[in-house]
Amino acid sequence: MLLAMHISLRKIFFPAAACCIAAIFAEVNCTAEDSAKFASTVDETFVADHDGTKQKYVVMTPPEMIEGKPVSVLIVLHGHGSDRWQFVKQSRGECRAARDAALEHRMLLVSPDYRARTSWMGPAAEADLVQIIQTLKQKYNVQRIILSGGSMGGTGALTFSARHPEMIDGVVSLNGTANLVEYERFQDAIAASFGGTRELVPDEYRKRSAEFYPTKFTMPLAATTGGKDEVVPAASVLRLVDQIQKHNSNVLSIHRKEGGHSTTYADSKQAFEFVIQATNPKSE
Repeated sequence: MLLAMHISLRKIFFPAAACCIAAIFAEVNCTAEDSAKFASTVDETFVADHDGTKQKYVVMTPPEMIEGKPVSVLIVLHGHGSDRWQFVKQSRGECRAARDAALEHRMLLVSPDYRARTSWMGPAAEADLVQIIQTLKQKYNVQRIILSGGSMGGTGALTFSARHPEMIDGVVSLNGTANLVEYERFQDAIAASFGGTRELVPDEYRKRSAEFYPTKFTMPLAATTGGKDEVVPAASVLRLVDQIQKHNSNVLSIHRKEGGHSTTYADSKQAFEFVIQATNPKSE
């Protein structure tokens, strides 16, 4: 049995590539060399059941994948202001860690637009992700699905997992929030995604706030937070983790007291590895 873990250390700062510094996990123009290590990168288009619009997601296939054999899927959700290419192309630590984890464990890496650029896992984004997962299960022999993301994507990973725990085998949330009722940033984008303000549709904000549904998290979970993160404050995720740990021992919380709104490569990789190992029925 994996024991619940909580790491609270001063952040060790690693300089990011100059072109990849983004204060709010937004899009930057970088091309990562490790993306070329995947056997293929395909930009998929589908018609959304939710509203009939054309939507997109990227599928990166690991080398030597055998058709029909069981395969695990790592879904990565981009941050506010970005799109499906963030985790595919960017060189920042969170993105490299996701790609490296997928390559090392021979996983499909799937990066949805989920109504980019201001998704926030509203009804349309949620419906799209359900449809994508259903499509993946029809096309591949899916063994397990790990849902992850950074910032807005980390929030979305928590939201979706709380709403559809039966579809997700593990969760990695990097610098997300678990409480959209109290969250103050990006209110115009969130209101557009949720169909109104907190005052107009309060139930929409509550049902998309993972903090109110800790018992839904029976799957392995890793969360990273920064004590000095002013873009997406850590408090709600730390509270959620505390509640989840009461019934779930497969939880890793990496909290850097001096950390801001980013997660280093090392911490991101540790988070991915923890959940991958915790969800693996046998040693890889």
